[in-house]
Amino acid sequence: MLKLKLRANKIMDTIIQIKPFAEIIESSLNIWKAQAWQWDEAPSFGSLVTVKTLERTIFGLVSNIEICSADAYRVVTAYKKTEEELKKEQPQIFEFLKTTFSCITIGYQENDILLYQLAPEPPKMHAFVFPAKYQEMVDFFSNEQYLQLLFNFSSHLFSLDELLLSILKQLSDKDILTKDNLEKFIETFSLLTANDYRRLKLFLKRTKSILKQF
Repeated sequence: MLKLKLRANKIMDTIIQIKPFAEIIESSLNIWKAQAWQWDEAPSFGSLVTVKTLERTIFGLVSNIEICSADAYRVVTAYKKTEEELKKEQPQIFEFLKTTFSCITIGYQENDILLYQLAPEPPKMHAFVFPAKYQEMVDFFSNEQYLQLLFNFSSHLFSLDELLLSILKQLSDKDILTKDNLEKFIETFSLLTANDYRRLKLFLKRTKSILKQF
């Protein structure tokens, strides 16, 4: 059954054209920020996105999302109305909203080789951001080496464990997470936390409610 789902998703990758949905507005080697073209089309927390150049494909993990006013002089206020009511009565207020999201670089692909390290250059300003294709997710998360980059940049995150749980849930929901990959994930997590038994035990307890096939 799992093989059939994987094959079906590979076919969908070739049929559905993956389109960009945001562009980069701040960039550095390890963290970059992008603005979604539509305020209500933010990527999911913990989702994998890509930035493509002539030389390579850079993989980023969505680590934070922010929705705010696009006009520094216009403050968002409460109206005591539902989103549907506001869109009908005052649709113009949504034109002043913007959604930005931050990403951590967790690897790149060059010459068909996946490398779990920082790219030689940061993504270019105004480069387009794409959602990762299903096969890109399968290939990328087949190796747990990306975890070391996340732990290295944990000081930039409000909660590393929350991000890791979100990654596992998405992989589980998309039938990408295998038993072997999960075991390697847990082993690497334990090593990177210096075999912190208490943290590992609490983390594993929380995974039970989000991993549907285990």
